[in-house]
Amino acid sequence: MADAAKEPIVAGRLYDAEVLPDEVSEVSEKQGTGADRHAMWRMGKVQELRRNFRFVSIFGFSMILMASWETMLGTSTIGLIDGGTAGLIWMYLICWIGFICVNTSMAEMGSMAPTSGGQYHWVSEFASPQSQQFLSYMIGWLCVLGWQTGAANTAFLAGTQIQGLIALNKPDYAFEPWHGTLLVFAVSAFNVVFNTFLVKKLPLIEAIVLFIHVLGFFTVLVILWVTGPVGNAEETFTTFNDYGGWNNLGLATLSGLVAVVLPLLGADAAVHMSEELRDASKTLPRSMIWTTVINGSMGFVMLVTFCSVLGSLDDALASPTKQAYLYVFYNATGSVAGASIMGALVITMAIFCNLSITATSSRQLFAFARDQGIPFSQTFAYVPPKWDVPINAICLSFAVSCLLSLINLGSSVALLNIASLSTAAILASYIVSISCIALKRIRGEPLLPSKFSLGRAGLPLNILSIIFLIFVFIFSFFPMGPKPTPAGMNWSILMFGVTVLFSWVYYYFKGRHVYKGPVAYVRKSV
Repeated sequence: MADAAKEPIVAGRLYDAEVLPDEVSEVSEKQGTGADRHAMWRMGKVQELRRNFRFVSIFGFSMILMASWETMLGTSTIGLIDGGTAGLIWMYLICWIGFICVNTSMAEMGSMAPTSGGQYHWVSEFASPQSQQFLSYMIGWLCVLGWQTGAANTAFLAGTQIQGLIALNKPDYAFEPWHGTLLVFAVSAFNVVFNTFLVKKLPLIEAIVLFIHVLGFFTVLVILWVTGPVGNAEETFTTFNDYGGWNNLGLATLSGLVAVVLPLLGADAAVHMSEELRDASKTLPRSMIWTTVINGSMGFVMLVTFCSVLGSLDDALASPTKQAYLYVFYNATGSVAGASIMGALVITMAIFCNLSITATSSRQLFAFARDQGIPFSQTFAYVPPKWDVPINAICLSFAVSCLLSLINLGSSVALLNIASLSTAAILASYIVSISCIALKRIRGEPLLPSKFSLGRAGLPLNILSIIFLIFVFIFSFFPMGPKPTPAGMNWSILMFGVTVLFSWVYYYFKGRHVYKGPVAYVRKSV
């Protein structure tokens, strides 16, 4: 019989150590399957959230959160400035292949330990005993930073696109920074309400929006194919640009890398919802891999189509909408109404993308607070019994989005700042967690049993993933051009550094005394 886990202070209750939870065979919405109960029992966690997600709904959740083809259109302007059409297409393809390796590696870890904690939990279980507490703690903070800023990023992306849609219909509209900030407030508030009062309907809504996501893809694609002014294919695939002023096409293309990384980031969101997913150890890896493959392919097809019908790059970048894709929609259809409907579809999906990310960021924060990783842990780990969601964590996500949107008041590249910060933080958590399991493989140490295993392909995929992630991580901090002004500077590296420094100081003075890491509660016999 396994040794009883140490009881977490926040959770306050565990499964009976004398009764294996998988001895009970029934499936319930609250507790899930026997495998779900056993996984929670092994990890020493209490089932506080309702397991109302199944494969279709969690697959829809992940697909909508990534929203690759819609996000690709929204971030395309960044890539067109630094890289051009060829830079966008080829870097997207490289990054898509890289993220297939990354997400497959993480899918395996998710099958081994399906918990809302995700990366910081895996680091705690897979890192060497002498470093697991500190590494897990730091990765927990980076995950909090990555997902909280990710919620702000998608809200800001939706807000600026709404401004672009207004400019399309009102040519005399003046882009006021405070307009964009207030729109971020509105989008974030809408999704907070959705994630609290309508959370029980979230799986159904995600399935419906998934249908719109796929239908919208084919609708926009066909319209652009039929009406768009198709350009020269050779020029589309070979023309690189350096509008940022790097005086080096390669460096310019790499500095615009965030434009193609964002549409491919976030398949691990399903991990942070795994305590609300039925038969998580089996369903989770399937969702992550299929999301990466299908969303990635949709994004690539849409990107090639968009670049092929772009027309004049200079005109697209100079569009009064400040959204190159809205210029393309209008140029293709010749109709403000038609372009507005297509644009509204993309913006609606961006809002629902933010809805999914808000849910994910709150669950990750809840999990880290449950393990006493942040100040006011009991507050953010609290789940009201009748709500089945961490309301305080959701409210904090709203506050962070609003605060980060204030960057827009003083920076001309606020989107790049927030997107780079989110990207760097999440990529850092990927790098460390995959490195931990790769080292276990190199040392020949046994891995946890799982329903999805990479077998002999595991180590090569892990190593390829780490190399790719380090490369992208470095370039995620680059500004749009050399010698930027303070307003045009990418300040994400400063914010990243401040967060790391704060978490280290907090760990030294308090964190190390209260944070033991998830492995401290794990029952050793599985």
